[in-house]
Amino acid sequence: MNQIISAASALTPNGQLAPYWVRADRGWVAEAGYGAPPEAADLHLEHGTLAPGFVDVHVHGGGGASFTEGAAQAGAALEAHRRYGSTTMLASLVSAPLEMLLSQTEELRSLVAEGELAAVHWEGPWLSASHRGAHEETVLSVPSTEEIAALLEHPAAELVRYITLAPELPGGLEAVSRLRAAGVTVGVGHTGASCDTTRQALDAGATAATHLFNAMKGLHHREPGAALPLLESPEAFLELICDGVHIHPGMIRYAWRAAEFSGGPHRMVLVSDAMAAAAARDGDYTLGSLAVRVDEGVARLATADGSPGAIAGSTLTMAEAVRYSILQAGISPEQALAAATSNPARMVGLDDVGELSPGMRADLVVLDEHWDVQRVMRRGEWLG
Repeated sequence: MNQIISAASALTPNGQLAPYWVRADRGWVAEAGYGAPPEAADLHLEHGTLAPGFVDVHVHGGGGASFTEGAAQAGAALEAHRRYGSTTMLASLVSAPLEMLLSQTEELRSLVAEGELAAVHWEGPWLSASHRGAHEETVLSVPSTEEIAALLEHPAAELVRYITLAPELPGGLEAVSRLRAAGVTVGVGHTGASCDTTRQALDAGATAATHLFNAMKGLHHREPGAALPLLESPEAFLELICDGVHIHPGMIRYAWRAAEFSGGPHRMVLVSDAMAAAAARDGDYTLGSLAVRVDEGVARLATADGSPGAIAGSTLTMAEAVRYSILQAGISPEQALAAATSNPARMVGLDDVGELSPGMRADLVVLDEHWDVQRVMRRGEWLG
């Protein structure tokens, strides 16, 4: 479908909000420019904002389905999040035995080949038992030479673009180096790593913080842990779960200011970390093999005595993350939208999404004045 969409306010490739137009043709942005289009627009937005489709690099499921349950359930999760503007997603898999993770990854191959999924993210199994959050302790392991080789030598490795690990584990730093050499984005997360060990991981090739502040040591004036070097590194992208549950809005602002001081705000990455209950009802779910109870939109591990368990992902959508960042945390609309589009695309090396530029996928989101998603275009076709 060949059509021109113009807007009085759009997130432009230079990261500003300005009058802008795009011409979508056969699923791609064929032309784009500032100001008025060269001919009458098929759709002109006088109010609200036009943005690229959201890029979620850390999402486990949604719409009642999980990416660990095979291609059909993965398709349901993709559809649920697309309604809220997430046109590009990495399927995040929770910790499991290595052979199971390889099998789960292979089950998603058809969706990656068809362009429905961008790639796969392994959140584990190489995580700290002391900071495991909603990961089953019995399946955690260390990133030994043998386990890293088992992954990299397996056909499924070509589907895995991003891996979260705890670098303080035996073999952790070597694993970072080997994975990075293989083209995998490595995130430091679910970790008890010291400041020095985290700096070594960054030197070895880690380039991301998996849900910064969550499942890692808190900042302390004598032992700052992983968060400080991640905040200071000009090269590290910083995931944040902005849902009002995982991080206080003051800490969101703090992280953003630290990023601006060290490297720039392009380091900020909004993620949903959503589990199956996103865009679905409260109730009982599973995350991997663990039972989860969702109450008033907050997902926690189920406990025998009914007391609140550990936070188990979120029920967030990227649309809600953008809105919360702007309205509750006070982040500028330009920076919040970039953190949901171009920044995560750069973090995992996706070069055809995240911007409204010629040669990019024709993935668009129309937001109203309240930052609610009104329309979504994916690959040149309006959804719904």
